[in-house]
Amino acid sequence: LDAGYGACHLRRPEIGRLVENALLHFDGERYALLAWVIMPNHVHVLIESRPGHPLRQLAHSWKSYTAHQAGNLLRLSGPFWYHDYFDRFIRDKRHFSNTVRYIHYNPVTAGLVNEAADWPLSSARWFDQSPTVFVKTQAGRLRSQGEL
Repeated sequence: LDAGYGACHLRRPEIGRLVENALLHFDGERYALLAWVIMPNHVHVLIESRPGHPLRQLAHSWKSYTAHQAGNLLRLSGPFWYHDYFDRFIRDKRHFSNTVRYIHYNPVTAGLVNEAADWPLSSARWFDQSPTVFVKTQAGRLRSQGEL
């Protein structure tokens, strides 16, 4: 995927921003958005879901909304997203830091940019030097205040 195989609709800035805005929309309400990157043909998202908002519903909501909007913009018919998703349970602080690093460095590993913060559709630009000092989203504000 990182090599950009398959449909790369997310490479188009308006489609990538559409997905990013959808992720940011319910941050702090339905989930805490902890880290993300929107690659040309896939997305990595790290969240902490809130009670009453299971991951499957959140993923369905993101995919449904963005598929409809992107389909209209691109005049597509048929599926926009892969029908399933892959999830992981974060076990501890080390796993969290490694996951954030993996997410943020995905564009670097793929050879798309030299620095993670240079990728425009990523939370990397809102992190300080340490992946545990997040400064943008609700989750970041809580973490920086020692509440998360």
